[in-house]
Amino acid sequence: MTDFALGPKARAAGYRLRSFDSIGSTNQEALAAASAGDPGGIWFAARQQTSGRGRRGRAWVNPHGNLAATLLVVPDCDPAVTATLGFVAGVSLNRALTTILPKGLVQVGLDGADSANGRGRMALKWPNDMLADGAKLAGILLEAVRTPDGRSAVAIGIGVNVVAAPDGLPYPAIYINSLGVTRSAEEVFEALSDAWAEVFGQWNDGQGLASVLADWRASAAGIGGPVAVTQDGDVLRGIFETIDDAGRLIVRAEDDRLIAITAGDVHFGATASARS
Repeated sequence: MTDFALGPKARAAGYRLRSFDSIGSTNQEALAAASAGDPGGIWFAARQQTSGRGRRGRAWVNPHGNLAATLLVVPDCDPAVTATLGFVAGVSLNRALTTILPKGLVQVGLDGADSANGRGRMALKWPNDMLADGAKLAGILLEAVRTPDGRSAVAIGIGVNVVAAPDGLPYPAIYINSLGVTRSAEEVFEALSDAWAEVFGQWNDGQGLASVLADWRASAAGIGGPVAVTQDGDVLRGIFETIDDAGRLIVRAEDDRLIAITAGDVHFGATASARS
C-alpha cells in the first residue's frame, strides 16, 4: 500500500498533506485544524472514512479503498463568494477524473441524466455531485468555521467511490473500478490535487468565478432537459435552463416563469417528468 502524495502542481503551489488509512471524518479533521489556527492550504486524505457526512447531515458511506479528501482553505473574499468553492471543487474533480479515466460512450443512468450532454461519461450534477454514466460517483460538501483570528475557513470535502459504491441509497451509485478500468484512491487524489491547484488559481478569490462557472456548465448534466427540484417536500418541475452567475439553478417552470433555486434535491429526465 502506498501513501497519498500531492501532484507536482499542488506541491509547487505550496499545498500540504496529511494522509490516513482510516479516519472518522476528513472534514472534521480539517475543521479542527482551522479552529487550532492552521492557515489553510492543507489536504486531509484517507482510504476509509467511518463517520462521514453528506449534504443535509446524510451519512456518506466510505468503504476502505475509496477516497475521502478534504482541503482546508482560508480565502480572502466575501462569504457569499466563498460558497462558490463548491463549483471549483466540481470542475477540479471533473478534470482529474477525465484525466485518469478513458473516454467512453455516454450511457443514460437511472436518474435520467445523460452524462455531459453527449460529450463524455463524466458529468457534474447541481449542486455538488459527480456522475458517471448517470449514477453518483462522487459528492462534495463544504463546511465553514471561524479561525482564532476571526477569519472564515472552509473545509471542502470530496468523497469518491473508487472500489465500491454504497448499497441501499435512494439513487443509483457507481464506482470507478466498475467502469472497465482499475484505479486507486491514491491515483485519484494526486490528479485531484493538481487539478484543484489549477482551478483554484483560475477562481482567484472569486475574481475568476465566471470562468469557473462556464467550465462547470460545459460539463453539466441535464441542461436543456426536464428537471424536478424537491424542497421541503414541495416539488418544482420544469426545464433546467442553466446556472446563473451566482451558481443558482435556473428552472423554467411549467408556467414559463424563470425560477432561481439555491438548494434542493434534483432529478432529471424521465424521473423528473414522472408524477406520483
